[in-house]
Amino acid sequence: MNITQRIFLKLLFGLGICSFLINPLYAQSPWVRLAQKPSTLGLEGGYLSLDAGAFNLKLIKSSQTVAGLQPKSVKDFDFVPSDSLKVRSSDGLYHLGDINIRLRQEGNGNWTSYSTAAKRMPVKAIPAKGKVLAAADLSPTLPTGIPLQVNRSWEMVNGKLVLKFELKNKTSKNVEIGALGIPMIFDNILEGRTLEQTHAKNVFYDPYIGKDAGYLQVTRLSGHAPSLIVVPVGKTPFEAYNPLNDDRTPRGIAFEGFYEWMVYSKAYAENEWKNAEQWNTPTSILLKAGETKTYALEFILSGNAQETESKLIENKRPVAISVPGYVLPKDVDAKLFINYARKIKTIQSFPQNALTIGLLPVTKNGWKSYSIKGNVWGRAKLAITYEDGLEQTINYKIIAPETEVIASYGNFLTTKQWFDQPNDIFKRSPSAITYDYEKQQQVVQDNRAWIAGLSDEGGAGSWLGAIMKQLVLPEKTEIDKLQKFVDSVMFGQIQVKAGPKKYGVKKSLFFYEPDSMPKNTYASDINFKVWSAWPRKEADNLGRSYNYPHVAAAHWLMYRLARNYKGLVDQSTWKQHLIDAAQTGMAMVNIAPYYAQFGQMEGTIFYLILTDLKNEGLTADAEQLENAMKKRANHWRSLEYPFGSEMPWDSTGQEEVYVWSNYFGYDDKAKVTLDAILAYMPVVPHWAYNGNARRYWDFLYGGKLQRVERMIHHYGSALNAIPVLMDYRKNPDNFYLLRAGYGGLLGSISNITQDGFAPAAFHAYPSTLKNDGITGDYGSGFFGYAVNSASYILAHKEFGWLAFGGNLKKQGDVVQVELTTAAKSAVYIAPVGLWISLDAGKIESVSYNISTGELRLKLQKADQFTPHAIIRITQPAKISGVGSYQIKGASTVERGAQVVNLSTTQTTEVIIQK
Repeated sequence: MNITQRIFLKLLFGLGICSFLINPLYAQSPWVRLAQKPSTLGLEGGYLSLDAGAFNLKLIKSSQTVAGLQPKSVKDFDFVPSDSLKVRSSDGLYHLGDINIRLRQEGNGNWTSYSTAAKRMPVKAIPAKGKVLAAADLSPTLPTGIPLQVNRSWEMVNGKLVLKFELKNKTSKNVEIGALGIPMIFDNILEGRTLEQTHAKNVFYDPYIGKDAGYLQVTRLSGHAPSLIVVPVGKTPFEAYNPLNDDRTPRGIAFEGFYEWMVYSKAYAENEWKNAEQWNTPTSILLKAGETKTYALEFILSGNAQETESKLIENKRPVAISVPGYVLPKDVDAKLFINYARKIKTIQSFPQNALTIGLLPVTKNGWKSYSIKGNVWGRAKLAITYEDGLEQTINYKIIAPETEVIASYGNFLTTKQWFDQPNDIFKRSPSAITYDYEKQQQVVQDNRAWIAGLSDEGGAGSWLGAIMKQLVLPEKTEIDKLQKFVDSVMFGQIQVKAGPKKYGVKKSLFFYEPDSMPKNTYASDINFKVWSAWPRKEADNLGRSYNYPHVAAAHWLMYRLARNYKGLVDQSTWKQHLIDAAQTGMAMVNIAPYYAQFGQMEGTIFYLILTDLKNEGLTADAEQLENAMKKRANHWRSLEYPFGSEMPWDSTGQEEVYVWSNYFGYDDKAKVTLDAILAYMPVVPHWAYNGNARRYWDFLYGGKLQRVERMIHHYGSALNAIPVLMDYRKNPDNFYLLRAGYGGLLGSISNITQDGFAPAAFHAYPSTLKNDGITGDYGSGFFGYAVNSASYILAHKEFGWLAFGGNLKKQGDVVQVELTTAAKSAVYIAPVGLWISLDAGKIESVSYNISTGELRLKLQKADQFTPHAIIRITQPAKISGVGSYQIKGASTVERGAQVVNLSTTQTTEVIIQK
């Protein structure tokens, strides 16, 4: 067991969350203790096996909750955790078919909670007839004092499986239902399974918290069909998404936890959630004496995640598509397309002036179209009411123009986060260090040593982000500070600079060793024993491969600044910086070989380094690095699902696995990888979940509020966007890839505050719904944004000409796009599969002639550091009838790129043609 696992286990034991993460401990796990308890679900009473259309439905006779929900189209697969049914059969563990309710009778100010899972008793079966497969009176398994009669039925309606609840007020007083939750219990318990088993048997599920138009998307880890969509029937709005933290299934990094679909949530908003702004306005309903209300959910079998929207349309459900997504810079002209048969009665912005909505002509197949403009920084939503009474909400996050966001981020890192204490005993000065935004102070000590130790993702995040910001918007004053950090702290303290272990990377500069350090070195108000803070020997350990890409990226960035600009850093040092970057990659595989067998977060950096080695003609260095990477890729190729890591399941190694599989032509493995990414990186009409690659344990490692919780746009969003957008550039007809990738790309900067603070992630729990308090491991995500930021221009068959990362105008045969990205250094022209990227210089606008295929780039004028633009052209998509592109006219060719001198007084036009 490695030190990370030991620390994690110790924390979780202390929190009472889990003790089953490592197999040798399994015999003593809470799973075993649960299994030793007698069943209260009444499993001994047998089961009901029912034909439910596309599903084989299995119910426990005693409770009529779901024991199995198996699609007929696939053998040996179950959407619900049937394998753990016996273990999870005692009181307090939820199953599909349960219901949670909070009530108060009129005149009573207090809410009372009721749950069918709390104290199991056999329910009273109601004879099934007609469309009803099974039905029951749930009174026996609810407290005797409940003022409602609750009946549940499983029905077939128009060939679809429906779960229905009837709630009748059986008293003479009005009853207010302040919370109504339907637990969504699907098999996301990864505990005890191999990666092959999890990808074959497990699912993840993602919410669209969109009221009557909301749905839950349940996707297999493999990304393969079938998937499941849960939609409301009638008025069963998806108002909120509540974690079922009272469920006693052991929690940990092998299990994210269960959630419930909240129809009403006012009772929570008045209590547990009172300090958080909810996605939707919390509501309740007053049930009059003798009145009955019905709530129902429908289960629709679908294909893979990319087919979700077409399946919703087929089932006459509303579908919304926003371009470029739901994170909306204020200078971007966005569009919204809606597919629903009923007319829109009203469409409103909340806050009132946050979004400007303009009506556009319907598309050729009847999609309703709107222009959308963000006006006020922060969260916003559209509330749509259709003529049939259906209500839909679409949540946006409005941010400043990307250039302003990135500039403020760089400034914050090199001012408020700049640690300048020359006498620091841990030799961390000068550097950008972790920052606590709630306290408005730097984090110089933490019981997680890496947080204050400038390594690991949680400690390296700040300086990595500060360095990668210079790839997007180079700023001389910031670079001067970072140069000192690289020369004196990173290379020489974090990274070994000489000797047999040269280029090895330490786990932390900060460590906890009170007996060997001067008195009062450590803060007395920090409990260093909670995380068993690393002693110096462990902090100096060079064996964690995940620390190496951060350092390699810094060396590579210094190479890029020295090579492509004039006067930002010493230009004569470019070659050494590039070699240092390459040798960091070699040190990773030689000094830290165990974890190097896995894909690394930010592993794309080694591909970028290799590309530049080849461009520079450094053949020997390139061959050495390429051979080392191919050995790793060959290992991944031998595995069915090559996504291992130091965790039982992970969502960041896929980035590097895809990049190298694609590079070496292992297309089968690249596809397996991409399918898996799309399974946990949803596309939904909500900024928080759209493009949000699943991550749920890193608040423990890199956050201030430490808990297992779905993270909103943690670094996985931007890192996973790298392969998704790379694959889109090979397959420009796949609009879904562009939407997923761009959602992750802009999601990665969505949480940056107006003054430039970037948190580890945003908290998804409805009790919180805000940024985490510290910077933590955000920098890894910014790496993904920095190397992947680009504009995309395409002609969609239904929606016409669109731009992601720019504002588009079409006049005759000419499509012109003003770029809105911060870097303005890359653009993809989808109709011809043309990828244009700049090593130096900025593109102000692009004009594309539809008839001739000619492109005209307007390049921003020269500045003192950028006398010329360095342009690269590739055509990753092989489109029939499209020839080879080249720059028209004379230009200098260097390192496989075109070097164009820039005017100092005006924009420079570059023509690219077939």
